[in-house]
Amino acid sequence: MKLMKNTLGLCAILFMTCQLITAQTQSTYFWDNVDFGGGLGLNFGEEYFAASVSPSAIYNFNPYFAAGPGLSYSYIRDGDLKSSILGGSIITLINPLPAIQFSAEFEELYVSQTANYDGGSFERDFWNAALFLGLGYRSGSVTIGARYNVLYDDDDAIYTSAIQPFIRVYF
Repeated sequence: MKLMKNTLGLCAILFMTCQLITAQTQSTYFWDNVDFGGGLGLNFGEEYFAASVSPSAIYNFNPYFAAGPGLSYSYIRDGDLKSSILGGSIITLINPLPAIQFSAEFEELYVSQTANYDGGSFERDFWNAALFLGLGYRSGSVTIGARYNVLYDDDDAIYTSAIQPFIRVYF
């Protein structure tokens, strides 16, 4: 009876060890397919300052398709106008050929603006949505291209144009 308990105990330990090794292998495989990237920005001039940080990550499902989330924060001061912009995005990347990359990115930003003028003050808080469709030339982990915001509205935009150039790097 004692031999049977020891044998069952040994089998249980071996089974759990195999499960643990399998779980670690799958976990390692997941992180092997994750790439990180993002952007940092700093601009300044006479009575102007802007800073931004936007980390992102993508999961490479295969050599042709990747997708992932991104976050962004920007602060802008232009004279008496101050803006804080906070949001997130989801990006999808399609690589039909090694040098060509198509992208689709949905971005949702919360914008908080304040201004103090001689005639009074101004406050405005709003949400801004963007859907970018892009095309780029890819070499290694760097892609250079342009993207177009199909939801661009000239009257309620935080971007100056619907078309934006980009340099995208994931490592």
